[in-house]
Amino acid sequence: MTDILKLIETKDPGEKEFHQAVKEVVESVKPVLDRNPEYRKMAVLERITEPERVILFRVPWVDDQGDVRVNRGFRIQMSSAIGPYKGGLRFHPSVNLSILKFLAFEQVFKNALTTLSMGGAKGGSDFDPKGKSDNEVMRFCQSFMAELFRHIGADTDVPAGDIGVGAREIGYLFGMYKKLRNEFTGVLTGKSLGWGGSLIRPEATGYGCVYFAAEMLNTRNTSLEGKTCLVSGSGNVAQYTVEKILQLGGKVVTLSDSSGYIYDAAGIDRDKLDYVKRLKNIRRARIMEYVDKYSEAVYTEADSTLGCNPLWDHRADCAFPCATQNEINRKDAENLVRQGISLVCEGANMPCTPEAVDVLLDNKVLYAPGKAANAGGVAVSGLEMAQNSMRLNWPREEVDNRLKIIMRSIHRTCLDAAAEFGTPGNYLAGANIAGFVKVVNAMLDQGLV
Repeated sequence: MTDILKLIETKDPGEKEFHQAVKEVVESVKPVLDRNPEYRKMAVLERITEPERVILFRVPWVDDQGDVRVNRGFRIQMSSAIGPYKGGLRFHPSVNLSILKFLAFEQVFKNALTTLSMGGAKGGSDFDPKGKSDNEVMRFCQSFMAELFRHIGADTDVPAGDIGVGAREIGYLFGMYKKLRNEFTGVLTGKSLGWGGSLIRPEATGYGCVYFAAEMLNTRNTSLEGKTCLVSGSGNVAQYTVEKILQLGGKVVTLSDSSGYIYDAAGIDRDKLDYVKRLKNIRRARIMEYVDKYSEAVYTEADSTLGCNPLWDHRADCAFPCATQNEINRKDAENLVRQGISLVCEGANMPCTPEAVDVLLDNKVLYAPGKAANAGGVAVSGLEMAQNSMRLNWPREEVDNRLKIIMRSIHRTCLDAAAEFGTPGNYLAGANIAGFVKVVNAMLDQGLV
């Protein structure tokens, strides 16, 4: 097992996020490889960790002052073993090859767990939409799609939104694709309802995360009713995670962004959540303004010198990290355990470091990895693809019910796979094993391609 990790580190130096994601999966699937020696003979690890295609391109665009700006564009097409490539586009200054390869690798297993026929991909740019005018965002998106359109299609690769890419960006991207290809097709998901989007799509990742958490708690004969919850982030995933927690009777006391976090001991109720949605989605302002509106809350500025995030050091029952990768380190995990947390359900992609995961598992905390818990977003993206293919729009209740069924199925699949390979109750191992086996078997069925 160490050979494949050393090989990847040698071939892809400096890609620490990608190395981290691969190491987690490789360590989990060792029992599968031991039971199936043909997997090693057919070099499935070497094949599944190598992207089928990496696309890197420049994106020139003109800002409102008439100056030419240049960003990088990426698309990592990781695996098409079980269906067309599927995965989001992220526009953020932190975007680089390592982060997108890690996200694409995770997406392969996440999509496999949904039971839908979707391969794994990820893409984006180091462009930052924050502070840009609508016209600047439109010009960037059009330039980005002027290259990307060559590599995507409804039966080839179907991108979606991610950090920095919401309905506005998807609209601009789709418009340019339609112009270039002269066709109206379901090539992007996350579209507006009036032209092919799906109900529940904005809510899907957050709702799905909470549905998964509810299934986990049910294994311990409890529920979210009356539970105090910590949630990080304040974007789409965090907002709808809070919304669903409130619907199921829980109480949320934190939200955050890159500037810091707010703690509201009285709880973030529906009216306060509506204010956060206006603050972040319309005004695109900082979470610190929450305390100007609700003076009983406390705002704490982010401080990277602390070595931990004080958001995770409050008394609570459940934690939902919904911000970004590696936001919970060992010290944060120790604080969560000390503060009585019994469940950590990842709404973001890989928000817990390996050391943090070890602390949580060692202390019998129910821990759900993002590839299982936040699969609701891509699941409803898959449902949007199905609706586009049939030229139909399902009602909200039908989409929500299908989402619940998919998350319940993912939960059961993780538990069954973990039990089969000797790690009962370990959702991390179960998710990695179940996704790995499905993708690898499809690869082997299709020959050496």
